Amino acid sequence: MPVGKSSTMDFRRSSSSSSSSQCSTATLVVFVALCLVGVWMMTSSTVVPVGMSATEINSEMKQQASETYSAPLEESSTEVSGEATRRDADTSVSDPTTETKSESSEEQKLLDKTAENMAEKAQEGELGKDGEDKKDGDSTKAQAYSDENGNTEGEEMIKEVDPENAQDKSTEENPRESANGAQENTGDQQTYSDENGNSEGGEVIKEGGQENSLDKSREGSSQETTNGEQEKKADQKFDETTESEQDKSSEQSSDETTDGDAKPEGGEMIKEGVPEYGQDKSSTEETYRVTTDGEQEKKAEQKVNETTDGEQNKISEQNSDEAKGDEQQKSDSNNTSEQDGKDQGQIEEKGEQNQDKEAGVKSDETITGTGNKTEDGVSGEVFPDGAQSELLNETARTQNGAWSTQAAESKKEKEVQATSKDDATGHNWKLCNVSTGPDYIPCLDNEDAIKKLKTTKHYEHRERHCPDEAPTCLLPLPEGYKQPIEWPNSRNKIWYHNVPHTELATIKGHQNWVKVSGEYLTFPGGGTQFKHGALHYIDFIQESVPDIAWGQKSRVVLDVGCGVASFGGYLFDRDVLTMSFAPKDEHEAQVQFALERGIPAISAVMGTKRLPFPGIVFDVIHCARCRVPWHIEGGMLLLELNRLLRPGGYFVWSATPVYQKLEEDVEIWNAMAELTESMCWEMVNKTKDKINKVGIVTYRKPSNNECYAKRSESSPPLCQGSDDPNAAWNVPLQACMHEVQMDSAVRGSQWPQPWPQRLENPPYWLNSSQIGVYGKPAPEDFEADFQHWKRVVSNSYVKALGIDWSGVRNVMDMRAVYGGFAAALQEVNAWVMNIVTIDSPDTLPVIYERGLFGMYHDWCESFSTYPRSYDLLHADHLFSRTKKRCKLLPVIAEVDRILRPQGKLIVRDDAETLEEVESMAKSLNWEVRMSYSKENEGSLCVQKTLWRPKEVESTVSSLS
Repeated sequence: MPVGKSSTMDFRRSSSSSSSSQCSTATLVVFVALCLVGVWMMTSSTVVPVGMSATEINSEMKQQASETYSAPLEESSTEVSGEATRRDADTSVSDPTTETKSESSEEQKLLDKTAENMAEKAQEGELGKDGEDKKDGDSTKAQAYSDENGNTEGEEMIKEVDPENAQDKSTEENPRESANGAQENTGDQQTYSDENGNSEGGEVIKEGGQENSLDKSREGSSQETTNGEQEKKADQKFDETTESEQDKSSEQSSDETTDGDAKPEGGEMIKEGVPEYGQDKSSTEETYRVTTDGEQEKKAEQKVNETTDGEQNKISEQNSDEAKGDEQQKSDSNNTSEQDGKDQGQIEEKGEQNQDKEAGVKSDETITGTGNKTEDGVSGEVFPDGAQSELLNETARTQNGAWSTQAAESKKEKEVQATSKDDATGHNWKLCNVSTGPDYIPCLDNEDAIKKLKTTKHYEHRERHCPDEAPTCLLPLPEGYKQPIEWPNSRNKIWYHNVPHTELATIKGHQNWVKVSGEYLTFPGGGTQFKHGALHYIDFIQESVPDIAWGQKSRVVLDVGCGVASFGGYLFDRDVLTMSFAPKDEHEAQVQFALERGIPAISAVMGTKRLPFPGIVFDVIHCARCRVPWHIEGGMLLLELNRLLRPGGYFVWSATPVYQKLEEDVEIWNAMAELTESMCWEMVNKTKDKINKVGIVTYRKPSNNECYAKRSESSPPLCQGSDDPNAAWNVPLQACMHEVQMDSAVRGSQWPQPWPQRLENPPYWLNSSQIGVYGKPAPEDFEADFQHWKRVVSNSYVKALGIDWSGVRNVMDMRAVYGGFAAALQEVNAWVMNIVTIDSPDTLPVIYERGLFGMYHDWCESFSTYPRSYDLLHADHLFSRTKKRCKLLPVIAEVDRILRPQGKLIVRDDAETLEEVESMAKSLNWEVRMSYSKENEGSLCVQKTLWRPKEVESTVSSLS
């Protein structure tokens, strides 16, 4: 049978040749695949475990090749990602040494073709979608999650593949794969290392080209596939995992680990780690839809907080009964920074899936911490490297932590600007175009209103005539303006350029009012009636009337027609507070000189209206050559002084009618003697100062009503009972007298306590039956107010604001109540003008009773003072009240007018008003020294600068 033998041998030879050809082809394919693996390893950011033995590698490749055969070609060509394709090209070729003779050449060609297609796709960098996954019943997957401290959260061991059974297993599983239209996967893992070599995001990668590529995962495209049903509930935000969650995950992983000594492929445990600062927390949101027909669909709606190469996948919320692809679950890394004391968030993910369709086994897994775990144990989340995770974590913190975002800051600033535009700061500040220039007083320089007056007989043109709309322009500074000289030196000299007026020096220089001395204006301390100095004159008055007792019994004085206010300026040496006033007349800038010197004064005139003071508040009223016709028209002007003078108080008159014998002087003296007698004023003393060569007469107002009852004629008449002596705001003068209050519990029936006791003690006429401004019984209210302001001034204003109080002299409390702020400043060498606004409770009599002074005012109008008069303005809840009645912008313009350059404004008000005032101050280029608010209340301290706008109003104002 040689023929048969020969035939048999030929067959064997042919068969051997065919086998050799197949091996050559397989070898070539393996070589190409290995080359691609090398390229992939050099270009990929992942690290492939290299500790696998040759046998394990061959077995793995054989198994992967077997799985690749059974995969549908259509699915491979349309759904396999570029990077997954590269992995398939590396692993889908069988080892020639383990290839069985049963493999057909047709299958080998199919393998070659598939490998070539996948290699081409890898070179082109195409990205595909995930294919179907099916769990290998003999494979155990591994996942590891780390919290912010690097603790492992859920770690599972990976079963080592048995090389001897790999081929048999793949052969046995091919029919099942074909029947179910799905592929089985074994765990091939990747790790990502940061710059310190720490595992950042080790990820189990599915075989057979069905796992997402790294790039696709970074784009938030990870998908899940199950043959069973899945249920995911991700309803909680989380940042960190707790120790209890770590233990839970560790117990779970130990249960899933077989024999306890099993090792993953490559001989090392691969963890799926997270960055140091808990970057396992998702920065984006994504929803997944899982279908049961073996195909994966994804509906992803993402919010990207930070565009980085290491973008994280979002935590999803799924429902097995209904795919919800439109809901997102946000998990910023610092949400818990706003939830002190709350438990760390956790996500429970329950995966009910068929481990084996035929066996119908279901497994539930709970994952604590962060990251999504697929039902095959494969992570659907890719973590960034260390640097990227730091950036993302910082970004999340700034969004929700102590640091605000630029978007939030910008939005707030736009809102502030929009609000301020409507109200104030959008105002284009301009210089006032007025004839009075830097010395403009809106309510006294209203030329348009003055021109319309029918008569000026009673000095109507010197009274207040405020414009209908308060000005919002700013005044220029005098050329060469300098910071005012500090007290007490300022009492003797001021800078000439600050008040550049020399007319008064020319007219009154010989009377020692004021003189020009180089760059200074000097004040020798004299006056028309006290050429040789005010102090001698002051002492002479007390010598003639010892009961006056300067600084003890007599504390608050009104100086009428004050000139440059040297009388009041030197009364400070006797612990006396003097309210000086004079009209704005031909004695140019006399009140401005007084204020520049640091002496209290206002511009006012005794004309047709009551002075802005309450009744019976002054201890002494003084007039030295004040040129007031007291005796005319029934003594109306002297009767106004009677309204202001405290019962038992003194009127000191020093004028030529007292000591000269000229006909006019004699007539005036006789008229005054008759008038004062009918008013029941007692002439206490009439004397002549031999040094100054002037005479002084002192009258005393009655302290009871006995004299009034004994008068033969009721002239001047007593005022009606309905007439309120405290009503003083724009009230016409009346030629009548108010009776003296005799009830011991009523104000005016007793003289105040001596100074300084009167400062701290509640007035005798405040009783517990009266309710104070703050809701307590009046005496308690008074005391509480005083203690409050002592604390505020001592702890805040003096110590905390950085104000040099030695340079603060002229102070105004723009909304005083009981005068507590002024009382608390007694240790400071300053005087305080207390303003009680016309819409506030009338507490001004209390202020005078305690030895302080002030006046009524409406801040919707300009104040009767010269520009640049005050070193410090204090506004306690003034602006929030005023803006209900008028616009706030003109009020701030008025504040700018009366405040000196480098002067301070302290505001205490609600937060909204503070924000408005601060915004306006900034528009004026003022310096914000302090701004603080708490629980909708706060305080603000700003400092005026020398800044002035360049633009001037286009037309000359009719107000001047």
